[in-house]
Amino acid sequence: MSNIVWAVIAVACAGLGVFVGYVLRKKIAQAQANSIEAKAEKILTEAKTKQQEFILQAKEKAVQIVEDAKREEKTVRQELHNMQQRLERREGMFDQKLLEFQDKQQKLQEKIDKVQQIKLEVEKMRDQEVEKLQGIAGLTREEAKTELLSRVEDESKNDLAARIMKLEKESTEVFEEKARGIITDAIQRCASSHAAEMTSTAVTLTNEDMKGRIIGKEGRNIKALEKLTGCELVIDDTPDTIMVSGFSPIRRQIAKLALEKLMADGRIQPARIEEFVEKAKQDLAIDIKKAGEEALYKMGITGIDPKLVGIVGRLKYRTSYGQNILNHSMEVGYLSALIASELGVDAAKAKKCGFFHDIGKSVDQETQGSHPEIGYMILKKFNMDEDVCQTAKTHHMDKAYNIFASIAKAADAISGARIGARKDTYEQFVARLEELEKTASAFPGIEKVYAIQAGREIRIFVKPNEIDDYSAFQLAKDIARKIEQELQYPGEIRVTIIRETRVVEYAK
Repeated sequence: MSNIVWAVIAVACAGLGVFVGYVLRKKIAQAQANSIEAKAEKILTEAKTKQQEFILQAKEKAVQIVEDAKREEKTVRQELHNMQQRLERREGMFDQKLLEFQDKQQKLQEKIDKVQQIKLEVEKMRDQEVEKLQGIAGLTREEAKTELLSRVEDESKNDLAARIMKLEKESTEVFEEKARGIITDAIQRCASSHAAEMTSTAVTLTNEDMKGRIIGKEGRNIKALEKLTGCELVIDDTPDTIMVSGFSPIRRQIAKLALEKLMADGRIQPARIEEFVEKAKQDLAIDIKKAGEEALYKMGITGIDPKLVGIVGRLKYRTSYGQNILNHSMEVGYLSALIASELGVDAAKAKKCGFFHDIGKSVDQETQGSHPEIGYMILKKFNMDEDVCQTAKTHHMDKAYNIFASIAKAADAISGARIGARKDTYEQFVARLEELEKTASAFPGIEKVYAIQAGREIRIFVKPNEIDDYSAFQLAKDIARKIEQELQYPGEIRVTIIRETRVVEYAK
C-alpha cells in the first residue's frame, strides 16, 4: 500500500514538474517574442522617421530646382528681349540708309540725264561749227584733214630725218658705251684660274728604289702599266719622280692613281697592276661624281639629276685649247650672272645657262655630232628648262635663241679671250693624237688603240680570236698605209700590233 502511495506521489510530482516547466517555458517564449516585436517596431519607427526626412529633403530640392529654372527662364527672356530690341534698332537704321541710298541714286540719275543733254547740245553745236568751216573753206572734213597732214609732213620731213639720224647715232654710242661698261665690270669682278692643262702628270715616289720595281724584270711591269692605261711612263734622272705622259687627262689620272695604290701596296707585278688599274677606274668614277657635286654646290644650282651630276663631273677631265672645261663653265656661269644683274635679267637663270653651255663637251669625244647639239640633247633628256637647253645649242650661232643665250655667248668669249686662258698648240696636239687613234680604230678586230710618245708611236691591241699572227702583219701594214694617206705629221710613226692570248684556270 505504501508503495502505491509513493508511486502516486511520484507520478503527481512528475506531472506537477511537467506543468511548471511548461508554464515557465511559455512565459520565457512570451518574453522573447515581446522583445523581438519591440525591436521590429523600433526599427519601423526609425525607418518612417528617415522616410519623412528624405521626403522633406526631396521637396526642398525640388523647390530649389524650380526656383533656379524660373530664374534661368527670366534671364533668357531678358536676353531675348534685349536682342529683339537691338534687331529692331538695326532694322530701323537699315530702312533709313536704304531711303538715303534711293534718294542719292535718284539725284545721280538726274545729274546723268542732265550731262547727256548737255553732251547732245555740245555735239550739235560742234556739227554746226564744222558745217560753217566747211562752207568757208570749200573743203570737206576729210579733205581738210588730208591737206593739213600733207603740209605738216612736207615741212617736217627734213627735220624728222635729221633728228632720227642724230638719235640713232646717240643711241648707238650710248648702247656701245653701256655694253662696254657692263662687260668690263663683269671681267673685273670675276677672278678665276687660267693655268693651261699640260700633257704630263708627275707622280712622287716613296723612294728612289721604287723606279726599278715599277720597271720590273725585263720591263714587264712598266709595259703592263702602259698597256692598261694607254699612257707613257717617263723614268729619268729626276729624283723620286715619274712622269705620266698622255694627251687624255682621264688616262693620266688612272695611271697616277694606279701607281699610288701599287706603291702603297708594295706588290708590283702584272696581275696586281691589272687589279689596281681597275680600282683606279672605280675611284676615278667616284671622283668625277664628287667633282660634279662640288661644282654645282659652288654655283648654287640644286635639283639636278644624279646622272647629270656625273656628266658635269666629266668636264673636270676635259680641256679645250688647254683650258679646263669645268673651270671654264663655272667662270662663264659667274660672268653670265654678273652681266644679267647689270641688265636687270634673272641672274640665277643666267648663271645656270652659262654653266651648262658646254655640257656637250663631256661626251663629244665618244659621241658623234658637235658639242652644242650633244649638249642640247643631254639637257632635254634630263628635262632642263628650255632656255638652258637652247643656250647650249645656240651659244656659238650668230643669232642667239634669247637674251640668256646672248649673255652666255658674251661670257664664253670673255672666258676664252683672257690672256693665258687657252693655247692653240695644245689643242692642235691633242686633236692630232685623237685623229691618229680614230684612224687606227676603224679597222675590224681591234680592241684598244693608244697613241704614245707624243704621237710618234701607236700601240694597237687586237682581239686574238679574230686576228691571228699572220693577219697581224698585214693589219700593221694597212694601218701604216692609211695613216700615210690620210694624216699629215712630222717624222715617222711607229705602228705596233700586240696580240695576246690569256688563259686562266684555277686549281681547287
